[in-house]
Amino acid sequence: MSLSYRQPGVVLTDRRFTVPLDHGDPAGETIGLYAREVVASDKAGQDLPWLLYLQGGPGFGANRFVGRPTWLGRALKEFRVLLLDQRGTGHSTPANRQTLPLRGGPAEQADYLTHFRADSIVRDCELIRREVTGGAPWTVLGQSFGGFCTVHYLSTAPEGLAAALITGGLPSLDAHADDVYRAAYPRMERKTAAHYARYPQDVERVRAIADHLLRHDVTLPNGYRLTVEAFQTVGILLGGGDGSHRLHHLLEDAFVPTPHGPELSDAFQEEIQGLLSYAGHPLYALVHEAIYGQDARPTAWSAERVRVEFPQFDAEKTLTGDGPLLLTGETIHPWMFETDPALRPLRQTAELLAARTNWSPLYDPARLAANEVPVAAAVYHDDLYVDTAHSLRTARAIRGLRTWVTDEYEHDGVRAGGPRVLDRLLSLTRDEA
Repeated sequence: MSLSYRQPGVVLTDRRFTVPLDHGDPAGETIGLYAREVVASDKAGQDLPWLLYLQGGPGFGANRFVGRPTWLGRALKEFRVLLLDQRGTGHSTPANRQTLPLRGGPAEQADYLTHFRADSIVRDCELIRREVTGGAPWTVLGQSFGGFCTVHYLSTAPEGLAAALITGGLPSLDAHADDVYRAAYPRMERKTAAHYARYPQDVERVRAIADHLLRHDVTLPNGYRLTVEAFQTVGILLGGGDGSHRLHHLLEDAFVPTPHGPELSDAFQEEIQGLLSYAGHPLYALVHEAIYGQDARPTAWSAERVRVEFPQFDAEKTLTGDGPLLLTGETIHPWMFETDPALRPLRQTAELLAARTNWSPLYDPARLAANEVPVAAAVYHDDLYVDTAHSLRTARAIRGLRTWVTDEYEHDGVRAGGPRVLDRLLSLTRDEA
């Protein structure tokens, strides 16, 4: 039974669905999905078109909004919105260190997790669409990985879409994970340099923290072992609109004096453990590289292997000189399954996924070239998380897709400039730009 309740300006309804774990075996095991329906209070009784929101990730549940902030407020002017917790996230049947042992050992867990990519998510969407809309197509808004899912949707079930809106989420149609990370490390180097240009005092602060970590074993209050490589990954903040400022504030009070000499402050440790821990979104670490698997080649810890090609990221070598230490982000490494207590029990499972060689293709270039669904995409000029050149090449491969290339926003533009971003994309699908 669905439960409805109110927040300022909106009526919310909790909706739950049952879907096959393996859509190739519809009579087999099932899992649960959760979604939150949102409608403007003054339109609650109206027959409105539907907009499905697909969150970025992989591994994150849909936003938990209060009221009608950012892009949601614009959407509610004309849509009834469904915020879906993609399989394994949020209130949908969870997949984490606590639940995965119910599957069996690492091999059974890895087999289970092969069903948590864009192909399964889109088939979930098609099943619940028939229940939610009565069969009518809906508009999909895909942010980041949600955009990857949307491109798969266009490849496999375009009949379910009235329109497709993508923000920071046009994937390469054919790149191997190695190609993705070879493009990512130079972007990370640029973003780090831009941060230091804005906050030059952070050069020495980052070096001091890294030097401390090389000389001391530091375990954070939650049990996370803070190595210098783990510290470098705070660069993931630099992909957000306010990320450089957040990073600066993190760094400015890193040390406190103690009877034993300078130590990392409790406040710094508390904040950085929240940034680094995967306890709330373990699927991000487990299947992150698998979202790029499309053939018989394993991903094989791609980000870790490719990093060796960029020796300028080596902290120990950097600290032998006086240059700035480069930060990283948007990469998953095998050592994370040793440093993070939320991931340690899943190390063997992650190894099996990294070694997997039978990934199915996610995109259909021929079908995308014949696309008839109105599609618009916001492409951010120097997106940290999704390579701009890859996105633009894909944009040219999807018939009728219209792009808005902008440097006004970073990867989180749909949050920072939500109403404007959504309005622009809707106008592009309606030839009103």
